[in-house]
Amino acid sequence: MLLTVTSRKVLLPDFDLPRPATINVDLNTGKIIGVFLGYIGDEACKESRDSYFVDAGDKVVLPGLVDAHVHLEEPGNQDWEGFWTGTQAAAAGGVTTLIDMPVDSSPPTTTPRNLDIKRRSARGQCWVDVGFLGGAIPQNQAELGPLLSAGVRGFKCFLIDTGIEEFPCVSESDLHAHMSHLQNSLMIFHAEMQTASSPARHRLNPRSYQEFLSSRPKELEVDAITLIARLQAMYPSVSCHIAHLSAAAALPIIRAAKDRGSKISVETCFHYLCLSAEDIPDGATEYKCTPPIREDSNRNLLWDALVDGTIDCVISDHSPCLIEMKGLEHGDFMEAWGGISSLGLGLSLLWTEGRKRGISLGQIIHWMSVKTAELAGLSGTKGQLKVGHDGDLVIWDPEAEFKVSKEHLYFKNKLTPYEGMTLRGLVHKTFVRGRLAYDSALQDGFTGLQPSGELL
Repeated sequence: MLLTVTSRKVLLPDFDLPRPATINVDLNTGKIIGVFLGYIGDEACKESRDSYFVDAGDKVVLPGLVDAHVHLEEPGNQDWEGFWTGTQAAAAGGVTTLIDMPVDSSPPTTTPRNLDIKRRSARGQCWVDVGFLGGAIPQNQAELGPLLSAGVRGFKCFLIDTGIEEFPCVSESDLHAHMSHLQNSLMIFHAEMQTASSPARHRLNPRSYQEFLSSRPKELEVDAITLIARLQAMYPSVSCHIAHLSAAAALPIIRAAKDRGSKISVETCFHYLCLSAEDIPDGATEYKCTPPIREDSNRNLLWDALVDGTIDCVISDHSPCLIEMKGLEHGDFMEAWGGISSLGLGLSLLWTEGRKRGISLGQIIHWMSVKTAELAGLSGTKGQLKVGHDGDLVIWDPEAEFKVSKEHLYFKNKLTPYEGMTLRGLVHKTFVRGRLAYDSALQDGFTGLQPSGELL
């Protein structure tokens, strides 16, 4: 069985702009077996029992996106999000691979047994491929090797209190114990850290966004990243990844570490690149996340760092909760749950904002597919349209505009700060390993389809 997709605009590896090309996917293996320059829409034969043909015409064919930082929160908190709704939201936005965070589910993914519980919960529910991170918490260093053997892509830890009893933060001494157990593995850090020199937190007006912003100052990120750079030098075989960088003040530390050859990588999020503190109304707790959204001048520096390669990739950090946990009626930033929901909107967000800044489609796919696949240890199978890779393809209209409304949101709790924004770029079809996972022409995009995502 063969899937053939042809278009006048296909984004191939190492090109910033699309070109006419045709992709063949073996549906028995799910792998790309042919990439040919040239559009064959006008001369192609009709489908047979052994082949399917998709003529994308002038729509753009992209490699499936890889979102390496998503909170799917099942089992235990499936009222917040879940594998079924979260992976549907991903497919509708052209994301064909997710990496699920170990925190927010109950139990968290901190032991092989807990990983098995999560995998059993996910089976049969995933519309896209899903991989898992393990959690590094105090006293679980003996679990790290078995978790790697069980298939986690790396580990996530917090340097600041999580507010989650089952997933406490780690100290520097904990990290020495953990990193000494890891060889050629990945440690991802929530890089905020309270120290004796951190500015004191004052609670004055809990509805004020500026008050909330001052409670999570840039110094928390700077101090954490200083520690991470030092630890990476002490444990050079451990790749250290900085999650959801918000504070541009930490960029000089990162640049210096990379210049020394340190194995440090960095991600930032759609909300830090597309939103600014100056535009957030008081009481609008749908904007609360940690680290927080900072000023527009900070946002511009993050964009500059993306372009020059200091920041490696862009992810969603989709972190939903029950709508009532955001406390919209009170607007108390100090009490509201922190996390922004955006799964399915990322490509449109980055394309809309990036075009204003002269960013090419090739750059966006580099940040959202190539580098995120690399981060997840999947660069041999994901993130590019090349022979031997998985047949993960997206048919996308870069010129289509839409106003974000709840009808565009497939995740479970339909609250996002992007509601009401006009975005450009719309996914028409998503294929995972050559199998149709989303089609905008279908009722609700999924009617008649079956989830075929695999657990990585």
